[in-house]
This record gives sequence, structure tokens and C-alpha cells, in this order.
Amino acid sequence: MGIYLNGKRASLLYRKETKAAYFVDKSKMFDELIGFWEGKEGNPYICITRPRRFGKTVMANMIASYLGKGSDSRDIFDSLTISARGWYEKHLNKHNVIYISFNELPDQCDSYEQYISRIKKTLLNDLAKEFPDAEIDCTMAVWDALNHILEFQEEDVRFVFVLDEWDFIFHKDFVTEGDKRKYISFLSNLLKDQPYVELAYMTGILPIAKYSSGSELNMFLEYTMVAEEKYSEYFGFTETETDELYARYVRSVKNPRISREGLRIWYDGYHTRSGKRVYNPRSVVAALTNDNLGNYWTSSGPYDEIFYYIKKNIDDVRDALALMVSGESVPARVREYAAVSMNLTTKEEIFSAMVVYGFLTSENGEVFIPNKELMAKFEDMLLKEQSLGYVYRLARESDRMLRATLAEDAETMARILEYAHNTETPLLDYSHETELTAVVNLVYLSARDAYRIEREDKAGVGFVDFIFYPRDKREDCIILELKVNDTPEAAIQQIKDKGYALKFRGKLGEAPEYTGRILAVGIAYDKGSKGHRCKIEILE
Repeated sequence: MGIYLNGKRASLLYRKETKAAYFVDKSKMFDELIGFWEGKEGNPYICITRPRRFGKTVMANMIASYLGKGSDSRDIFDSLTISARGWYEKHLNKHNVIYISFNELPDQCDSYEQYISRIKKTLLNDLAKEFPDAEIDCTMAVWDALNHILEFQEEDVRFVFVLDEWDFIFHKDFVTEGDKRKYISFLSNLLKDQPYVELAYMTGILPIAKYSSGSELNMFLEYTMVAEEKYSEYFGFTETETDELYARYVRSVKNPRISREGLRIWYDGYHTRSGKRVYNPRSVVAALTNDNLGNYWTSSGPYDEIFYYIKKNIDDVRDALALMVSGESVPARVREYAAVSMNLTTKEEIFSAMVVYGFLTSENGEVFIPNKELMAKFEDMLLKEQSLGYVYRLARESDRMLRATLAEDAETMARILEYAHNTETPLLDYSHETELTAVVNLVYLSARDAYRIEREDKAGVGFVDFIFYPRDKREDCIILELKVNDTPEAAIQQIKDKGYALKFRGKLGEAPEYTGRILAVGIAYDKGSKGHRCKIEILE
């Protein structure tokens, strides 16, 4: 046993995971992996790429814990789905596993050589201890040492490689383009066409194939969220799994504050290639553990760099960002390889990188902000980033817009909308109703702190343009209808005629859930005069 070879670490970490209150059993993944030993043909080189916080490390720990000889993990897996399989005993702790977490640095590391030397030295030491008869010394290349073991051991010794966060080093400032090429060469020499490889299972964020300038890593089959369906159910929580976790939460918490719908709004929005919904697993668990819907997204490293490129290319991405923050999707051709370059120069490259890193999601040729948790990141950017021009100014006006609405100050509301239109930007030409909707979303941006804002929500006998559900149900409710080349009075009449206010009045014979005033808000735009008119009426 060693640090990388047949170590205890993966088993200890996965055992801890299985004892957590909101653990999800995903051991069914072995149905795919064990096929490499059980007669099914397949490529034993697998690379799983997903955004951060989608369970890649948990699954890597699971694989190493079950297969690896380093620990007896029967107590972990006997109670999981895998234990019912006919091959369960045959592979339980029977393989030599080399498990490397590439996201660890030596102390005071400031060069690639320091980084990779630690990995090489540790693995060589492990091999020398485990196979003393192989006469391994510290001057050998790692792949030479592994082939030496294969050649001179009496038994057929092969290895499973579990390599977590393979691309971690690419995000470090001290790594040069030359270092990246050397690192790719290291991985290729270690794994490609080597007879000692039983399985190579690798995880990361960035698409591995596009880092390889030639054929160095072309042995890997890569499974991404956007392009491949296989393995998708094991990364992120499915609808069914989230239902089960929520039921567990309700049973264990005396006065639960989170709704199932709240989990969907905050943490859903991702999907597999076939369209199955996927929730951010870390955020779901954090919310249920803390009994609080909140922003558990951590921003560092490449995320900050993406926003740097947004600033550099602000003219190209500004209107698209405004539409997405307003809840719309925008056309974009997602090319996952664009994320490998931090020299992003076009809108499509920037948005492609944001999909790879999990800031956006892609579906049917369009990209959009997946959920409220991520929307909060974009809102924060809009409220702080002055280089976004008119979008920043509109967002800054949103506090005043909400105050004016609650104060029934229609004139101030109209002036803010006029100000928005006078910026003379393409987004505000209102050539489509989408743009008018986007502007309304932007001028009510800060209202999202106090309200859950829904668009095209079913209410009464129709669908209302906007409905504002106060988070404090004692506060005022807002129903907002838009009209083009019509009057705000007509908008309010539609609110009345279609009974949109029934959303807040509760069922017959029951006390209403919402106890504040119900404000009917009509906003009208005249294409000829390019003028706005607003009206507010309290509904009885």
C-alpha cells in the first residue's frame, strides 16, 4: 500500500460520503465499468468532463474504493446496489489501483517541474515498496517502472488508473504552453498503448481531446454533459433522486423551510444530451443540510477569467447577457474545445467556455442561465460592472423602479423606461416583444431579492406576463401586463377580466396565503411615438 498505489484515501473518503444524511447510491455505474472485465468489448480509456461540483471526485473515490486492494470496503458496498450483482465478490478489492488527485500541489509550488516531480517521485516510491523484487529505482521513468513490474513479476500484474481533475494544472499561472505540452506527453507515455493498463478512468472540466495537438490522448473516449448521454445519470442529481432527497429532508426536519419547487428554481436547469433534468448536487445537499435555499456557488480561478474576457469583448456579448439575465435564451453554437483557450475572442467562444464551466447551459442551439443560483452571479456582475454600459445603468435603476411601483408612482416608472429606451441600443429597439420583456426584467432586477418573479405564469383563465410573489407573504403582490401600441388601462382590464389575482386569493373558504395588497400594473409602449405609459391599480 502506498499514497497513490492501493492507498486508503479513496475508501476513507467514500465511506464518509455514504454516511452523510443526503447520500445518493450511484454504484450502478459499475454495470458499465465491469464490462471491461466481464466479456463485453469496449474502450478502457474513459474521460468524464463536467463542471465543478457535479460529483466527479465522489465517483472517482467510489471506483477506487470498490476496486482497490488497499482497504477492505465490504462494509461500504454490501448495502449498495452493486452488492446484488453476480460479479460483486469477484472484483471487490481485487485490483491494483493507482489513484492520483491532480489538484494537489507540493508545498510552495511555483513551477511545473515541482508539480510533476512530486507525482513521479511518489508513484515510483509506491511501486518500489509494493514490488521490491522489481528493482525499481528513482531514476526510472514511471512507465518504465510499470512495464518492469509487468515483465518480471511471476503473476500478471496490471493496474487501474483513477485520475481525478486531470486539467487542474492548466489553470495555474506558472504553467506555460510548453509545460502543457510536457504534461500531455507525460499522460500519453503513462497510459497510451501500455499493456499494464486495465482501465484508465479520468475526470476533469476541460475537454481532453482538444488539448492534444496530435494523437497523444486519442485513446480516450470522452463523455461530456453536452455531447454524450452515457454516464450522465451518475453526475448530478436526477429528478427522481432529488425527489427522494427532498422526502428524506421533510422526514428529518421538524419545520422544513424549503419547498420542492424551491430546489427546482435554485438548482435545476442543467440537462443531459437526451434532455433529462440534472440538479447541481453539491448545492442541493448544502441547501437541505442548512435548511436554506441560498447561493452555494464558489467563484474562483477560471470563472473570474471568463468575466475578464466578457469585459474585453463587451460590445459583442452585452446584449446577449442582458437577454439571458432577463430570463431569455440566446442562439449560440457551443464548441466545447473553445474553453481550452484562455484567449477567447468571440461571443461564441466566451459562451462555450461558460457552458463548460457550468455558468450557462445549452439546449437546442441556445444558451441560457440555468437557475436562480447562477442568475445571482450574473445579477451581481450587472450591478457592479460599469463597462456593461446601459445594462449596468438599467440594473442600477431597478431599486428605484420597485419603489416607484409600490408607491403607485406611474410617472417615475415611465421616466425610467424612457431612460432605458433613450439609450438607443439594439436590444431596446423593441422589434420583438422579447426585447420589451427583457427591459422590464432589467428594470425590476433588484426586485428578485424580495420577490419570486415568474413569467408567462398560469393564472385565472390565462397566462400573465409577469407575476411577483413576495417572499414575505405579508408584503404587496404585483401582477404586471405589457401592451404594445395599446394602453396601460387595457393591460389592467385584461388582468381583471382574466382573473389573474386569483393566484393570491387562495381557495374558496380558505384564508389567503398572501395578505398584502395586490397591485395591477399596466405598461404600454407606442412604437410610433416610442413612448411608455404606466398605470397602477389596487385590486380589491
